[in-house]
Amino acid sequence: MDTEPITARSLARPYHLESDSFERAYKDHLSGFREWEGTQEGKQATEVMLFARNVGANLSIDETSLSNGELYTIVSNKDAHGKRGALVAMVKGTKADDVAECINKIPLYEREKALETTMDFSESMHSIVKQCFPNSIITIDRFHMQKLAIDALQELRVSHRRAALKADVEARQQHKWRNKRNKSKRKKGKKDPRGRKPNRANEQYHPQTLSDGDTVLELLARSRYLLATSADKWTPSQRTRAKLLWQLYPDLHTGYGIVQSLRNIFSNPRQTPETAKEALGKWFNKVTDFDNDAFNTVSATIYSREDEIINFFRHRATNASAESHNSKIKSFRANLRGVSDVRFFLYRLKLIFG
Repeated sequence: MDTEPITARSLARPYHLESDSFERAYKDHLSGFREWEGTQEGKQATEVMLFARNVGANLSIDETSLSNGELYTIVSNKDAHGKRGALVAMVKGTKADDVAECINKIPLYEREKALETTMDFSESMHSIVKQCFPNSIITIDRFHMQKLAIDALQELRVSHRRAALKADVEARQQHKWRNKRNKSKRKKGKKDPRGRKPNRANEQYHPQTLSDGDTVLELLARSRYLLATSADKWTPSQRTRAKLLWQLYPDLHTGYGIVQSLRNIFSNPRQTPETAKEALGKWFNKVTDFDNDAFNTVSATIYSREDEIINFFRHRATNASAESHNSKIKSFRANLRGVSDVRFFLYRLKLIFG
């Protein structure tokens, strides 16, 4: 339990131990938590935990929630690969100046070891890195950037779905009124079969279906996943659905092409910072020609942090290690069915990742 994020219950079960008793024994006697709790480090643990010896050349910074939505800023060492030695700093809150003040308690000669730090688009994280790690370059995570573009495409899809939903409601209302009008015009007791067959007064509404059996609303709802993935990963049914989608909504086809071209820039293994800058310039022109508000916002965001995004092509570093580390913490928290004692939970994180 000192080295792996497992619960007392999961460890006690195969040894036929009473889990609650074993957890109390571990907490009060075996783990050393009670002695640590009385130290200065233990008293400050809910606010800050620092591990100066874990600072390395390649860092990640991100935020996560431990309990009741309370956010902690976490700095981790990529070279530890999510194991012991991965945790560099864990500070309660996300306010840049307060977090930086805590991290700066690590000696400067240790903080100068950091040469590259990956992060998302957070301005507070950007400020923290600038204040705490003077020798570190900042690399914006490529996957967060691609997610911005995908979100813009999904926003366009949702806008079309809202319009289709409104049209469907209006069509149903028109059908209802038509049935009502037909009912009022029908002659009672008419038995002459000649002439056009009148519409039934209670005729059921049937929306128009496409060649694959979907309605327009279903097509837009079921296209969410295919718009977020590369075309080479589509199934045959998704290819059929995409073909119908492009026919009905050409702007979605254009937007999908813009998202894919951005993905291709970062997937090209031969891309250098110089060629990537040129490719991004062409991508900005595509977005300008498309003239969509959501995509224009994404383009402006990327342009404002272009130099830090281009840094990706120096060492191909991403923030995946931070996301993985955070997911391990969240999974550990989930296995515990929530955190009742935050200080003890932080102590276990210290033992496992510190």
